[in-house]
Amino acid sequence: MKIICIGRNYTEHIAELENEKPKDPVIFMKADTSILLKKQPFFIPDFSEEIHHEVEVLVKINKLGKYIDKKFAHKYYNEISVGIDFTARDLQSKLKAKGLPWEKAKAFDGSAVVGKWIDKAQFDDINNLNFSLEKNGEVVQQGNTQQMLWKIDELIAYVSQYFTLKIGDIIFTGTPAGVAKVHADERLTGYLEGQELFSIVVK
Repeated sequence: MKIICIGRNYTEHIAELENEKPKDPVIFMKADTSILLKKQPFFIPDFSEEIHHEVEVLVKINKLGKYIDKKFAHKYYNEISVGIDFTARDLQSKLKAKGLPWEKAKAFDGSAVVGKWIDKAQFDDINNLNFSLEKNGEVVQQGNTQQMLWKIDELIAYVSQYFTLKIGDIIFTGTPAGVAKVHADERLTGYLEGQELFSIVVK
């Protein structure tokens, strides 16, 4: 399975990292070994002094698709969740400065938190969902899917131009503003429309 991630999909997050607003979605990938195993803590890796949390809405692909039209994209996923794209920001900055790929900063083991999957049918509008991340009980990131530059169905259509989407593939749809460094012994909890979908401890 593939983990397909979208960068720079929220204007305020683009501004906080002083990036340019892209003309098209920014796509990068995580390895399947990036997924943090259930009930396991997240261990800060030795190669970074600045691991950031990035909370995101996730979708899980449920049928094979290529060159998907946006008007049919909603048929390619039934379940959504929230998760974290852990990022070694110091390493990413060095790689970006040299024009090199981001994989070492984005796709390391345990860097993808995937929350509990829930049926999208319980929501009236997939493009108006509130989600948030709490750190030790305090909200540190919050967003709404209506703030996306490219909405979920647009992303599925765009991504499928380049990659065949297969059953079980996961799309991380981008993070809102508020990314910040994590520290040992913090608890990170993710919510979608008030439902807790993951809770992990940082070690």
